[in-house]
Amino acid sequence: MSRAQALHPFLQRIQRGTILGDGAMGTQLHARGVSFERSFDELNLTQPRIVEEIHRAYLAAGSEVIETNTFGANRIRLARYGLEGKVREINRKAVKIARDAREVAGESTFLAGSVGPIGQQLEPMGQITLAQAQAAFQEQIEGLLEGGADLLILETFTNLPELLAAVRAARAATADLPIVAQMSFAEDGLTLAAEEPSQVVAALQAAGVDVIGVNCGVGPQVALNVVETMRPLTRRPLSAQPNAGLPARVEGRFFYFATPDYFADFAREAQQAGVAYIGGCCGTTPAHIAAMRDALKPKAASQAAARQQPAAAPIAIDLTPTDQLPRTPFAQKLHDKGFVISVEIDPPRGLNPAKHLAGAQLIKDAGADAIDIGDSPMARVRMSALTLAVMIQQQVGIDTLIHFTSRDKNLMALQAELIGAHALGVRNIIALTGDPPNVGDYPSATGVWDVDSIGLIKIITRLNQGFDWLGTSIGKPAAFTIACAVNPTAEDLDHELDRFKQKIDAGAHLAMSQPLYDRETLERFFERTGPLPIPFLLGVLPLQSSRHAEFMHNEVPGIVVRQQLRERMRKAGENGIQEGLEQSRELLEQTRGMVQGVYLMPSFGRYEMVAELVRGLRARRTVG
Repeated sequence: MSRAQALHPFLQRIQRGTILGDGAMGTQLHARGVSFERSFDELNLTQPRIVEEIHRAYLAAGSEVIETNTFGANRIRLARYGLEGKVREINRKAVKIARDAREVAGESTFLAGSVGPIGQQLEPMGQITLAQAQAAFQEQIEGLLEGGADLLILETFTNLPELLAAVRAARAATADLPIVAQMSFAEDGLTLAAEEPSQVVAALQAAGVDVIGVNCGVGPQVALNVVETMRPLTRRPLSAQPNAGLPARVEGRFFYFATPDYFADFAREAQQAGVAYIGGCCGTTPAHIAAMRDALKPKAASQAAARQQPAAAPIAIDLTPTDQLPRTPFAQKLHDKGFVISVEIDPPRGLNPAKHLAGAQLIKDAGADAIDIGDSPMARVRMSALTLAVMIQQQVGIDTLIHFTSRDKNLMALQAELIGAHALGVRNIIALTGDPPNVGDYPSATGVWDVDSIGLIKIITRLNQGFDWLGTSIGKPAAFTIACAVNPTAEDLDHELDRFKQKIDAGAHLAMSQPLYDRETLERFFERTGPLPIPFLLGVLPLQSSRHAEFMHNEVPGIVVRQQLRERMRKAGENGIQEGLEQSRELLEQTRGMVQGVYLMPSFGRYEMVAELVRGLRARRTVG
């Protein structure tokens, strides 16, 4: 196991105790009226809300792992429906649907990319070669990785050589993400290809998978028998996700008769047998998962974390009308010429911020100075940045910066919200204009924009002088620290520099850049600006893969990733995440002394990646 795999949060989690997965996807879709004759995977494109509802039901039931709706989303299976050209699109969208469900639920949940067999016999019985199968698996897995899957589950394989081809495809696509590899066993304890559990364990262990297990099949008892046979043969974690028994066809519909109570008994026995990852397959429902959740001891990690959360500290309200408030810890470090490290966290799309609070704690423990929080980025509805900032400051104990946009509020509401933020102790503000609503989830919504980012900086500056925009006293000067955004790679750099100067003149205290990927761009920018009167924080967004690099360069306005770096990402192949981190480390070292801090942006909520960069920066600064 590589160092990156050993550190993966999913593997850390199962070392602490049994983790609960989800149940069936296909039979749940069928229960909602989707015919078995349809491609369930196509629903990711045509009916995503149905898929998301199922994910959310499992999350509500207590699942800590949810699998994407991609069991048959490989080229060979999709060809039956004329969809072989949409492999990547279907898999990417499936991960997005699962991610959206997780964000709405607010759970600390892992997203597992589901990969099933190709659905045809291999040579010599069939016409598909192992090489063709492996290529099909790799294409699908790359789509799942592009979407941001946290791990891969290779499941319901009945032929060991085919499963090993899927494992090779997974490792060719990524060396970083954990692999759960599961086979189906019949009543006699053998696979349909007559392989014994011992053969499966030996082959999968040699192939380097992280979790070995059984799923689907005829029900819980066979699954228990198989994992009990496997347990003495390996030190790897084991998984078990059986069917709810064998199905019966009643009036054209399939029914499974293993009850939630029966699965609760199964969960207890599986846990006693040393199974690390427990869930369900065909016929299992959110009710089965809820029953297993209640049966497992200790219960789901998210519940345990919730019980252990410290009580919220009282909010300190300043009532002294004469004294100027001290600087925030973030502002004080900038004032003292320290190198500041800020990490971005987007607010949840639902009511539960547990995952985001855990991410903030990880980042704080790594040594960051502040968490900056987006204001409904990409014009998608999320929890307010101010609410999450207050919770992070109270429950995690780290300073925050909130993105504050002029998009959604008129001049009066902007000032009211700023005054409220100040009273709650949130006094670091990144003043932004904001993304137009028509790029997000509500295309019919309209923006307000009484002022743009420059006008917003002027408003905050007036509050720092003790007056609102019309000159009415607010009792005493506010103590906001005002950050502004700047893009050194803007196509119209003259226009960007003009606006940047206006932001500084309006009262900005520091600048935070869009993501940069090379020192030369920064040098050219500073040549144009000359010495800056305010600190400059370098924006760094680590690349994940070659496709991520191409996406950032070609599809994100204002971002430039040089050909040399994109070529390095291409050559890195399965080691894309580590290569992206190495490029970020190189850039941070090359710009040492040029900037006063760094603004780190994780992709797909992978806070552990930027935490590694934070730890490296802190170690370097300590040594230096």
